[in-house]
Amino acid sequence: MASETRKVLGQLAPSATVLTDVYTVPISSQTIISTLVINNRGGSSTTFRVSIAVNGAADSPKQYIYYDVTINANDTFAATIGMTLGSGDVVRVFAGNANLSVTLFGVEIG
Repeated sequence: MASETRKVLGQLAPSATVLTDVYTVPISSQTIISTLVINNRGGSSTTFRVSIAVNGAADSPKQYIYYDVTINANDTFAATIGMTLGSGDVVRVFAGNANLSVTLFGVEIG
């Protein structure tokens, strides 16, 4: 029987304008991302993008689940999604500036 581990899957303060890996599903595992939280620590609005790369594929327009979403100064974006990922899938984030914090909560099954 597979074990389930509920945990913080990843946390990141990404560099500005660089697509960055936040979380990669471990080999021989599956993951359910329950919640994605993005916080703008800065004093001005910015944007973010989130993509899901199946099996770590190179960046492609079809991977984006959020694209250039505006997040106001000192605000938080939270999405409870129940997103299911397979072994090797990668969650990536692109930040409009260097003031964002990203956290993924979920369950690893393996």
